[in-house]
Amino acid sequence: MEDRISVLIVDDNIEFGNLIHEYMSKQNDIRVVGVARDGLEAVEMIKDFTPDVVILDIIMPNLDGIGVLENVSEMQLKSKPIFIIHSALNQDGMIQKTISLGADYYIVKPFDLGVLILRIRQFYNDKKKTYPVYKKRPSEDFSPNKSEPVTVDKKFELDVAKLLKTLGISPHMSGYKYLREAIKLTLKNSGKTKNSVTKVIYPTVAEKFSTTPQKVERAIRNAIEYAWNRGNPQGLEALYGYQINFRRGRPTNSQFIAMISDRLRIMGIDDIE
Repeated sequence: MEDRISVLIVDDNIEFGNLIHEYMSKQNDIRVVGVARDGLEAVEMIKDFTPDVVILDIIMPNLDGIGVLENVSEMQLKSKPIFIIHSALNQDGMIQKTISLGADYYIVKPFDLGVLILRIRQFYNDKKKTYPVYKKRPSEDFSPNKSEPVTVDKKFELDVAKLLKTLGISPHMSGYKYLREAIKLTLKNSGKTKNSVTKVIYPTVAEKFSTTPQKVERAIRNAIEYAWNRGNPQGLEALYGYQINFRRGRPTNSQFIAMISDRLRIMGIDDIE
């Protein structure tokens, strides 16, 4: 099979690394390109093999998983690998740190290898289907009508609508239009507003819709609570790439906006007018 998913396994636990290797070798659509035993070796193997997917442990000698992500972020790679982080550490801070550095999924040990394979296929197929990158120039690839090419702004509207619908947030909800505008502002400012939701985003959105920042904040919070409590949990996990602990409560407004914005950047939407 020519179109196999190339995978690099990074784990200093020889027994566990070999177990993953053996299991993946039995999959017809997956090809293991190597097994790295520490972060420094992983960085070199990523340069040499440019794998589609990297299964990356966090705690390792010489250079840990965070260091690997930081190194790869500075590389001039034609295509960045999909990073699936696995660790015994189930800490929100660690999860957020890896996601902010470009990780696509975080899975906590112990885990089912069948689930790991499923996630590899999901992220790989998702990337193949939805990640063509373009900026400002019209594209006919996403247009249902070839006479009406889809611009970046139109693609943004379509993708935001699709993501929010997947989570159970529909256009008739008052928080929908505020969320859409908040996400747009975050993308437009290349993430500079990510930590200024209260001071920048809410007032700007409120001004556009002739309302108050407090009403914007409350409507967005209500929409997120609806998605969290009655929406699509599987959609949340699949979209945002890590295991969400529903017992710890919903993400904050700023976390939710940042996660959707980051997802759209991965999909090539990062130059909004």
